[in-house]
Amino acid sequence: MKVFLGVVLVLGMSGVARAGHEGAVVAPGPVTSLGRLESLQQIPANPELRRAVPIQHWATKNGARVYFVAARELPMVDLRLVFDAGGARDGALGGLASTVSHMLDEGTLTRDTSAIANAFEMAGASYSASSHRDMAVVELRVLSDAAFRDPALEVFADVLAHPQFPEAAFARIRQDNEIGLQQKEQSPSALASLNFYKALYGAHPYAQPPTGTRQTLAKIRREDLQAFHQRFYVARNLTIAMVGALSREEAEAVAERVSRELPAGAPAETLPAVVPLAKARQLHQEFPSQQTHIMLGVPGIRYGDPDNYALTVGNEILGGGAFTSQLMTEIRQKRGLTYGVYSGFSPMRVEGPFTITLSTRSDQTAEALKITRQVLSDFVRRGPDADAVREAKANIVRGFPLSTSSNASIVGYLGAIGFYQLPLDYLDQYVARIQAVTPEEVRSAMQRHINPDRMVVVTVGKGKP
Repeated sequence: MKVFLGVVLVLGMSGVARAGHEGAVVAPGPVTSLGRLESLQQIPANPELRRAVPIQHWATKNGARVYFVAARELPMVDLRLVFDAGGARDGALGGLASTVSHMLDEGTLTRDTSAIANAFEMAGASYSASSHRDMAVVELRVLSDAAFRDPALEVFADVLAHPQFPEAAFARIRQDNEIGLQQKEQSPSALASLNFYKALYGAHPYAQPPTGTRQTLAKIRREDLQAFHQRFYVARNLTIAMVGALSREEAEAVAERVSRELPAGAPAETLPAVVPLAKARQLHQEFPSQQTHIMLGVPGIRYGDPDNYALTVGNEILGGGAFTSQLMTEIRQKRGLTYGVYSGFSPMRVEGPFTITLSTRSDQTAEALKITRQVLSDFVRRGPDADAVREAKANIVRGFPLSTSSNASIVGYLGAIGFYQLPLDYLDQYVARIQAVTPEEVRSAMQRHINPDRMVVVTVGKGKP
């Protein structure tokens, strides 16, 4: 989701239009000639605010769900395979899902890791794999020309279906994970996040970090990797998102090619419900730093909840709208207690967290925390005024076109739409549903999902506030 070619094209077109208009008045030289270009006369005065995203959907022969958008603008294909195989499926072996995803390309029955890398390089393909709390993601980007696409798909399918998890590579990755955990132990923000999720989710699978801990990683064996892959990397537990210069027939062939060597299997079990917080909790961890990292929040919202649109608008006003947000105004601009303070909802399969995060000088922690609580409490109780809602909606709508400006960003949306079973018109209806949000809907949604008197508060720094 970090490919910016489409964004550059959009900004470039916008920049040309502005140059032509301004050049006719003040700019000398060649820029003034832009005003005489016939092509500029074809640009509408009120251009479409978003790119149409017609989504096609079907299932492969062995049960994988496919979501496809044809995009002829670039001769590329973006594939994003999403398995319900994230850290929430680790059980007692925290870090198992992450280790599996990182080892997929370390060797198959017929190729070692060098052969895999060389094959992708020869095809000009880009491969990546990652794991998160809800999902494991495996991605491929390659030219749509069959001369490049087909060899890359052959290796991609082999990596998905036949990883061998060689012991030497396993030992190396285990050591890398150990180094990563050591680095996190030196980061107040990482420690705060770890403590926050533990306190917020208790016995729920979301409580443990997807990367695991030293204790859990030490228990993982090669047989555990194999068993996890056999259980969760199956077609009926898979969403295939695809965007590119393909016909429907070609897209169906690609989907069959990448999934046909996977067993049909069964979908992952339903995750347990998140237990609401019965009371407030405040935890502190000492850390030798001048700054204290603060993290507070509650279980927030799941994907598909109809309150999502009202909460998106509300959060833009509260702490998501950069320097215009209420938290930033009260805590940074008026009092200078922090460089930045941010809030956000993270929808997941079940209720993902609502969080507020900031760092402040350790001797100011109590004051910063008090103001943060007060701003949140006032906002939840009173809700926003009409002007704030109108401005927030405008900001969200203005920013939305960039989120679908590249094939890579669209394939990310498709993966989420399929994985969380959102409606196929989600992208087409998003702007209209944001624009329809009222101040009362924001206030009601905030009150349904946030109880300021029952929050988890975590601080990591010098001195308990």
